[in-house]
Amino acid sequence: MSQISSLRLLFSSANHHALLTSPLTPKLSLSLSHLFKIKHPFPHTHKLRPLLFAAYSRKPKNIDRPGSLSGSRRRSSSSSKKEDKGKSAMEESSNATAESIGFNKRRAEGKDKNDGPRKNLQLKVRKLNPVNTISYVQILGTGMDTQDTTPSVLLFFDKQRFIFNAGEGLQRFCTEHKIKLSKIDHIFLSRVCSETAGGLPGLLLTLAGMGEEGMSVNVWGPSDLKYLVNAMKSFIPNAAMVHARSFGPTVDSSGVTDDLFVPINDEVVKISAVLLRPRYSKVSKTTKEGSSELDDPPVGVSHLEKNLSVERMQSTDKLALKPGDLAVVYICELPEIKGKFDPKKAAALGLRPGPKYRELQLGNSVQSDHQDIMVHPGDVLGPSVPGPIVLVVDFPTSSHLQELSSIHSLTPYYSYPSEQSKEMCKKVDCVIHLSPASVTCTTEYQQWMSRFGEVQHVMAGHQLKNVEIPILKSSARIATRLNYLCPQFFPSPGFWSLPQLKSLPSVSKGPNEFSLPASCQVITAENLLKFHLRPYAQLGLDRSGIPEITSRLKIIEDLITEIPEIVDASEHITQLLHGNNIANGGSTTLQANNVVMEEPWLHETALPSCLEGITREDMEIVLLGTGSSQPSKYRNVTSIFINLFSKGTILLDCGEGTLGQLKRRFGIEGADEAVKGLRCIWISHIHADHHTGLARILALRRDLLNETPHEPLVVVGPRQLKIFLDAYQKLEDLDMQFLDCRQTTEASLKTFESGENNDVNGSVGVQNDQKNGSNLFAKGSRMESYWKRPSSPADASAAFPLLTMLKKILREAGLEALISFPVIHCPQAYGVVLKAADRTNSTGKKIPGWKIVYSGDTRPCPELVEASHGATVLIHEATFEDGMVEEAIARNHSTTQEAIEVGDAAGAYRIILTHFSQRYPKIPVFDETHMHKTSIAFDLMSVNLADLPMLPRVLPYLKLLFRDEMIVDESDDVNLATAAI
Repeated sequence: MSQISSLRLLFSSANHHALLTSPLTPKLSLSLSHLFKIKHPFPHTHKLRPLLFAAYSRKPKNIDRPGSLSGSRRRSSSSSKKEDKGKSAMEESSNATAESIGFNKRRAEGKDKNDGPRKNLQLKVRKLNPVNTISYVQILGTGMDTQDTTPSVLLFFDKQRFIFNAGEGLQRFCTEHKIKLSKIDHIFLSRVCSETAGGLPGLLLTLAGMGEEGMSVNVWGPSDLKYLVNAMKSFIPNAAMVHARSFGPTVDSSGVTDDLFVPINDEVVKISAVLLRPRYSKVSKTTKEGSSELDDPPVGVSHLEKNLSVERMQSTDKLALKPGDLAVVYICELPEIKGKFDPKKAAALGLRPGPKYRELQLGNSVQSDHQDIMVHPGDVLGPSVPGPIVLVVDFPTSSHLQELSSIHSLTPYYSYPSEQSKEMCKKVDCVIHLSPASVTCTTEYQQWMSRFGEVQHVMAGHQLKNVEIPILKSSARIATRLNYLCPQFFPSPGFWSLPQLKSLPSVSKGPNEFSLPASCQVITAENLLKFHLRPYAQLGLDRSGIPEITSRLKIIEDLITEIPEIVDASEHITQLLHGNNIANGGSTTLQANNVVMEEPWLHETALPSCLEGITREDMEIVLLGTGSSQPSKYRNVTSIFINLFSKGTILLDCGEGTLGQLKRRFGIEGADEAVKGLRCIWISHIHADHHTGLARILALRRDLLNETPHEPLVVVGPRQLKIFLDAYQKLEDLDMQFLDCRQTTEASLKTFESGENNDVNGSVGVQNDQKNGSNLFAKGSRMESYWKRPSSPADASAAFPLLTMLKKILREAGLEALISFPVIHCPQAYGVVLKAADRTNSTGKKIPGWKIVYSGDTRPCPELVEASHGATVLIHEATFEDGMVEEAIARNHSTTQEAIEVGDAAGAYRIILTHFSQRYPKIPVFDETHMHKTSIAFDLMSVNLADLPMLPRVLPYLKLLFRDEMIVDESDDVNLATAAI
């Protein structure tokens, strides 16, 4: 760091230009020209290029790292292990350019997986405790407020934990409410699809990275589970999935399934599974070009009524069922509660007090101590009480409900009026319904519910009541405080009131009350609602753990009490944003309660010509997720939403929980419109914190546009992503077409536009990337190896139709280009440029289009600097603080100062820093002295083009808002040394 400071002082002197050209610095000048190879130098940034070079030329020290999966929560299998202890974090290279740029070559080439021992995650064997057990089921409200995923259910025992369904956001919810994921033994899926299993990949990676040895869980599901496992293998280490187990026949087997599968049967609980297929399934009319040949998902009630007469003419075994159609009803049965032990009877039978008493209580017979007889449990125990029974039910469509008449496995659990029948049936205590309101509100479903007799029904499937209540309370609190300070950049969350929701056409109009017998108790599930099973005296509902609702008014009152100066700060920001108190290029100050905050406006950059006459309906950047590695209480993982308003939307990266974040920002209805308006999704690399929310977004878009003529969505990403999507589409049709990032590089696009297609092997993109000036990957360099592996190039000719489609899509969206460029992080990692088309104002003047550059995950590199030249906005990752350069190099990330230097060197007008390590839970460490055109990103932050000139002016006030925050990671399950990858 001392070297950087010295260089900064050196080149900020009046003689900096002379120093650059003096005979004393020929080596430095040569290195700069060799490093950047910029044909059109940046005259306005020549002072800053040496500073950037200073960061590049820092020589990394050797970093000892034990071989472990603990650093690979969000790492692909091709770069899944840390450096082995004693090995250097950087390989020595004879290549001059590689020497001048600090980065981890082994990681960039995907070779770091060989540095540690192969890991075999073992299941922990827990000693069960069937006596005096505490047990309950609890609602983990994943997705209940935004209706993007199915809620999860926790079945708790002293020594065992079971979770039913793992939708996106489960980790964030559990982290906030201190539910130890490390204690989970089994995960059961009621269906295998993005709605129920979207959070599973991230959860497996998190567990694999815990502690020194890592952890693993049993994952259970119907036979469709194999498709999900095959898809996850493309980016999750195999060791994390060796305990995935499926049950039941395959979806293409004929006949009706009426078998009871028993995955778990021990002295604590018996868990059985009943499989349900939809009675009717809509046969796809035509297969969309580029999409999976699998049929569309089962239809709902309205479609069923419309097509019933047609479908009844077809036999069930001829209907085209697809993976993902199978649903499961889980039956959780606790063993009977033994009667009370009578010591007097035991003594009369010749038993001495001691271990034999316990054996009898456990149900085992023992030999009498004083008599030549065997003493049986029934001899000394009172009458037994049947064990509690809980059902977890998920009927996604009415078509599944109609299959119930053919399922006899559930018959023993129904209630019958006659006394003789009652003795034969098993009494159910609680039924948790994950079925959507469109199903549960039907007469048929409620008639089925009434068959259980006196039972507690918990309705957990997307009930409207839950939409008004934020699930992630910590994140909602931060969003409210930010909104109070600066509503322009931090709009109010898009939650709707209940009356507003009921007025929406997309909301189910089912009956308000259930027409069930008075003996049936029906309640709407809430977060952390419990139903106690053991001790038997506490059997029933427990609302004590339900979080209290905190109003916006209360949050603001607490904020003002904590930081009185925030009132003046908010008023001052409002004045600034309305142009009422802005000094002309100078500095402005806020004085409140003896606090003076100086804004760094001594060298304000002139307004770019592309912003001339810009309106608020041109473009908006919404930072949906700004954290790295794994979701936390305050920051979701990476996703950037480009809102082009009437011209559509674009997603840059799509980490887990992206859909939920969209709904928190725009509301349920607004998010649906945003998803329907998607023009393209671009993914930077295959690490899970950048792409595991993709399937959920694509599945929702498929459903929303099911009855509307449309084209499959174009997904642009690295070639490894196609492996995942191709495997996943065997489970669930995602209605998309894939385009390799290599075909969207500047050189490949020029080849496409010129109509040249001479490379039949499909390596056009790779070869032209090398011609285009990235010396890092030049032919013959050691970095070239991971670009030219066998079978890696795609067929370039096959990409031409998709490039034609992409060009049309961009033109309709008012964009001139989407250009990918390689960066230094892991194999096939990219950044992207979005360039708007030029426009003409009312006087006929031509105004250039704006330019957005997103770095993806990367070390500072020449490709990124050149691509960012003249950018209107550079969105750059800043995973680590400035004092963690060695960590940044080892993991091929950037520090805050390095990201700013890249933007300065490229002449970017504004820089937005994002992708912060989760070790900084609320706000990262930064030095505002050098951030005169930079801003820190927060989840749901919205930056309109029209507000760009004001963006950095908010920074000092953000520091005021978080002035008392400690820079520590508040997650119990995150290893600070490996939180960012």
